[in-house]
Amino acid sequence: MLTVSVISPEAVLFAGTTDSVVAPAFDGQLGILTGHAPMVTLLGTGELRLGEGGQQRFKVEGGFLQVVDDVVRVVTEHASPLK
Repeated sequence: MLTVSVISPEAVLFAGTTDSVVAPAFDGQLGILTGHAPMVTLLGTGELRLGEGGQQRFKVEGGFLQVVDDVVRVVTEHASPLK
């Protein structure tokens, strides 16, 4: 399981666990599963999906994503939940 937090200047939008993350990196989509290598990347604008089939979805604009030891931190300039 991945421990994930999605943080914007306005609020913590998500803090919990999930089995996968798909994020809009600055140069394309990025998929993260348990055991992913440590990394930091810049985010672009697009849809952040948490969990199999996108159980939680957010529109994000800019920021960065960090992965270390199955902990994923998404710090974004602007984010809003999608239905």
